[in-house]
Amino acid sequence: MAILHVSEAEKKSGTVVALRGWVHRKRESGGIIFIILRDVTGLMQIAIKKDAVGKESWDAAVLAAIESSVQATGTVDKDPRSPTGYEMRANEFGLLHASEPYPITEYQSTELLLDRRHLWLRSRKMVAVMKARSYIFRYAREFLDRKGFFEITPPILTKAAGETGANLFETDFFGSKAYLTESSQLYAEAMVFSLEKVYSFAPSFRAEQSRTTKHLAEYWHLEPEMAYYNNTKSMALQERLVSHIAQRMATRHQDLLKEMGVDADLLIKIRPPFRRLSYEEALSVLNDGGFGLKWGDDFGVEHEKALTEHEEKPIFIYNWPKEIKPFYMPINPKDRRTVLCSDMQAPRGHGEIIGGSERIWKLEELVERMDEVEKTKGIKFNRQNYQWWIDLRRYGSVQHSGFGLGIERVIKWMLNLDHIRDAIPFPRMSNRLEP
Repeated sequence: MAILHVSEAEKKSGTVVALRGWVHRKRESGGIIFIILRDVTGLMQIAIKKDAVGKESWDAAVLAAIESSVQATGTVDKDPRSPTGYEMRANEFGLLHASEPYPITEYQSTELLLDRRHLWLRSRKMVAVMKARSYIFRYAREFLDRKGFFEITPPILTKAAGETGANLFETDFFGSKAYLTESSQLYAEAMVFSLEKVYSFAPSFRAEQSRTTKHLAEYWHLEPEMAYYNNTKSMALQERLVSHIAQRMATRHQDLLKEMGVDADLLIKIRPPFRRLSYEEALSVLNDGGFGLKWGDDFGVEHEKALTEHEEKPIFIYNWPKEIKPFYMPINPKDRRTVLCSDMQAPRGHGEIIGGSERIWKLEELVERMDEVEKTKGIKFNRQNYQWWIDLRRYGSVQHSGFGLGIERVIKWMLNLDHIRDAIPFPRMSNRLEP
């Protein structure tokens, strides 16, 4: 007999089927053992009656503790009394592997659950989040593939240390200093001159001491780069990408969202256009709210929350002051205090999910900008490490733009998670490297 998943067995009410999975819950009452079996598709109650099964099956049911792996055969029927809505009346029950006493019980501390993350991933909440994570990865790729993008695979180890190297993890590379990448942007830029529209989907690393609900030291970074795109065209692509993911989740995974306590209608509303505020306009809004910021100040968590807590869709904040943005962003010709860039902020205070910009594509402009940053910020670039990237501006350069989307931040927002650590299987934070 073929072994079915729970979701398949529910469609075969009144027939004999076989299931296998793990013991999610267990109780005994008057010669009947009730086991809630868990598999990847859902839960099924199994009733094992002592007088309806053989001694071997009954003994196996007695020994089956929480998280034991088991297999059962019996008749499945709808049963409104069952906590799962269906019940299997078992005629055979087998123990594939008996679990030791399970170390996770109800009402455990956050730290204990993080210490035992390898086991907590079996919880109903984490199963739902990991499914959603996989779907969000799928729909992001789906959108870009349909738009004619090519996926590329840039290196994780690099010699280029960003502007300062302060936020990078340093490592030894056969006697030379190397870093774990904080962005694949430079390599993606090299690829647009052959493939025109590309994206990488890979881990990025930030050695930041930030211990907020939205920071990870290792996270998954979706980074598209597009030839012939200006910042406005890039922003339009970003909002369509985010909308596509939201629509797919809302229309194809309503049961999963319901299990997470998320109203699918909120994601249905995520459609272009998104509201756009210049940095100057956002600054004015915040100061009207009593924040007292001055030109050139960056926005923190409290500012992002104030700008988005009543929004139903993400918003863009564009054209930021050049002093607080990277050197590769071109000066805005309409306001030379600013650069051609944008950040996308998720609604209801979930924070930034995308940062993007045009890239300086003319050699003289890039060299001038690097010189300016070195002079005004006291930063010394190792030009030799960047020479290959600077070289791109010597051979048929074109206007291009790109952006980086933090996938865990999107997951946190769309599932309304309290903390970003639950958006990734094994979180790496400033205070955690295990398990």
